[in-house]
Amino acid sequence: MKHIVVNGLRLEYRDHPALVPGRPPLLLLHDGLGCVAMWRYFSVRLAAVTGCRVIAWSRAGYGGSQAYTDPRTPRYLHREAEEVLPALLAALRIEAPVLIGHSDGGSIALIFAAAFPAVPRALAVIAPHEFVEPEALAGIRAAGIAWHTTDLPQRLARYHQAPAARVFKDWHDCWLSPAFRDWNIEESLGNIRCPVLAIQGEDDEYATMRQIDVIAARVPGTQLLKLARCGHFPQRDQEAALLDGLAVFIDRLGRP
Repeated sequence: MKHIVVNGLRLEYRDHPALVPGRPPLLLLHDGLGCVAMWRYFSVRLAAVTGCRVIAWSRAGYGGSQAYTDPRTPRYLHREAEEVLPALLAALRIEAPVLIGHSDGGSIALIFAAAFPAVPRALAVIAPHEFVEPEALAGIRAAGIAWHTTDLPQRLARYHQAPAARVFKDWHDCWLSPAFRDWNIEESLGNIRCPVLAIQGEDDEYATMRQIDVIAARVPGTQLLKLARCGHFPQRDQEAALLDGLAVFIDRLGRP
């Protein structure tokens, strides 16, 4: 694990070197409860099937990264996309990356590409959110019950340096707050200029297919990958199909 200081905070990351010269760098953005370690072997396998440099990092307050001192607000995804991610790319000297974001990380990737359309080479978003659906709120409420009735606190604590209760509470309480109900990034999607692959499981417990269909409606040329027998974590439920889809998408980036 490596560390870098970004906007005054020490963040952890892993950096798998490119196996094939000339391939674009891939930057992994984790979900609302994730971190570098929770990608497990996915980043290694992604580097192997694409030949690309793969960088995975933990946002502030996740994994081994230093936490913010101020409370989370409903604009936390915009903060990560518009302030932190540009600074991280500059600090790591990454140019024209392919952003691969899961869930919250997918939303961050979309917001970033809309705000800085000339920067990303491409986007691959896995189970992203563009607006708040009843299905997402129901899934988060179910996670809240699991927090009090299962070993979820102990499992999260294995991965996060910050108290697991804060990691969970920041995500859970923000999404269920009245101030977040109107969160919506649909209008900004039309600013995206790079190729997009949008991926979602047909059994996603936090969303309907509208989440990726709206990307296709707003961003011309968007490719959709809808995975059967797959929930909110394609990298767990359908890893081989996800890796195949990403490898084909990235390989086509180098073609006319």
